[in-house]
Amino acid sequence: MARELLLVGGGHSHVEVLRRFALDPAPDVRLTLISRDRFTPYSGMLPGYLAGHYDFGDVHIDLAPLAEAAGARFLRDSVDGLDLAAQRVIPHDHSPLTYDRLSLNIGAAPRLAAVPGAADHATPLKPIDGLNARWLALLERLQHDPVSKTIMVVGGGASGVEVLLAMQQRLQRLCRERGLAESLLRFCLVTRGPRLLANHNPRVQRRFARLLTRRGVALHSEAEVVSVGAGRVHTADGRTLAFDELLWATQAGAAPWLADTGLALDGAGFIRVDDHLASVSHPHVFAAGDTASMVNYRRDKAGVHAVRQGPALAGNLRASLHDRPLTRYRPQRRHLALISTGDRYAVASRGPWSWSGNWVWRWKDRIDRRFMARYRPPLPTP
Repeated sequence: MARELLLVGGGHSHVEVLRRFALDPAPDVRLTLISRDRFTPYSGMLPGYLAGHYDFGDVHIDLAPLAEAAGARFLRDSVDGLDLAAQRVIPHDHSPLTYDRLSLNIGAAPRLAAVPGAADHATPLKPIDGLNARWLALLERLQHDPVSKTIMVVGGGASGVEVLLAMQQRLQRLCRERGLAESLLRFCLVTRGPRLLANHNPRVQRRFARLLTRRGVALHSEAEVVSVGAGRVHTADGRTLAFDELLWATQAGAAPWLADTGLALDGAGFIRVDDHLASVSHPHVFAAGDTASMVNYRRDKAGVHAVRQGPALAGNLRASLHDRPLTRYRPQRRHLALISTGDRYAVASRGPWSWSGNWVWRWKDRIDRRFMARYRPPLPTP
């Protein structure tokens, strides 16, 4: 009798699980993927898409042919909850689904609800389809109604910095193409801490601080946003900052429905998993990527972890279904980050080291394109 493996979410780890089942089918496993979206974005290429270096297809994986190659049933749906006692997933628009093993790779999203007014006036970086719709609408408006605008990003981490610089490059290029003054557009970055890129070394922090100054970006540091109104953010120290477009790139939060599942969660609501990526409270449930919190390794939320967890997750799901020993996954203590600046230039950061140049961007571009090619039919061999 076939065993049921249910994948919830089409994130970076689950696309690798699907790829490996496509390359090495398991006839005794019935595989189902549930994902709200057919096209899953690769976060590493999002800034390049916003800057105009890539198109939509370059930065998205089509889950439908990938699931078909893996022999998986693909349900376009969201999930409302779990019935762990009965080993069932409760989709929003489909009947409950029973599983023998369950894996969750549903990512995270900025916590707008923590700041009054943010949900009403800000666009979060995730989910990316919402950001993309807002971005395309902004481009359309600027082409037909070129009025002065202030673009604000809240969040001084790598994602906030990259997105701001990418948008600046694209919008200023649009102004030049239409014969408009670049001064029509103002850009500002708001960060709670005293420095940008708190998870990176001081050399990288200084490099980007200088870059923002050269690019004319207003940097508001030590500015914790405590409320958002129409066209205004208010900070804890009494500042009021104006915006026309507000993007939210602060620390990510977990999916709210996880709180009612009965799974063991950490203080931020993410699923606590062991070194095998299995839930510490329910060993038949696995999790990877941003939605997982490894109890023995404290790491920042970054797409590189989901990518690296993919092979281990695929192997352990297969092993668990066949009651074989699982393999421990050990994340890198220091991972390489390639941070783009919007103009086909990038900065490499790892531990105390840093390099920069157009060659770093070309290196990043090759890595990203090679990653995406792995998930497009016909699937390459390992």
